Amino acid sequence: MSTINDSSNPVTTGLYQFVYISRITSAGLASPSTLNDISETAIERNLIDNITGILCYGNGNFLQCVEGSEQALTNLKNRLLLDDRHKELKILDFSEITKRRFASWSLRSLTLERWMTKEPELKKLMPFKPDEWNANEWQKFLDILQGYYEGQNSTISVDTPPVKYSTLGVTLSKVVGEHQAFFLIQTVLGLMIVATLLWLLL
Repeated sequence: MSTINDSSNPVTTGLYQFVYISRITSAGLASPSTLNDISETAIERNLIDNITGILCYGNGNFLQCVEGSEQALTNLKNRLLLDDRHKELKILDFSEITKRRFASWSLRSLTLERWMTKEPELKKLMPFKPDEWNANEWQKFLDILQGYYEGQNSTISVDTPPVKYSTLGVTLSKVVGEHQAFFLIQTVLGLMIVATLLWLLL
């Protein structure tokens, strides 16, 4: 999932919010660097288009909230519809806003764990299955992440690099934990590739 500014559609000034959910495809699962690729590419391009936001992944589900001009987000939406790393894209919100939630994050990427340590409100939304949430729960979820953002923004330099994922998972403060199925699959695939290469060399 990437962001790009279409030269035929110049970016305008109105501030909008675009929130969607989708599911990872076999093409997305096939690459061990899918989440890193999404984050690294998006940060670079979002800086150009003045887009900010957050991308969440867990249990095969994506939820992304991005903020920017109406045209920049429309261009992004059109790109997302063509991205074969996810499917079943459902738009939860595309509306005008007065203030950004994640003003310093070109795209922060979070992998959400089944258990969420000491945050009871977030625990209620786990395991991460946004397609099964009630109509207003995505808003509650973003409110929780906004609180996390505001706390982190006061102690961490703005627009830090994306979370570096590995086949063993990664921990980010109280919100990110060792991931489940995605990294298990990547571990198995990685071991199979290594075993094959060793067999060929020997």
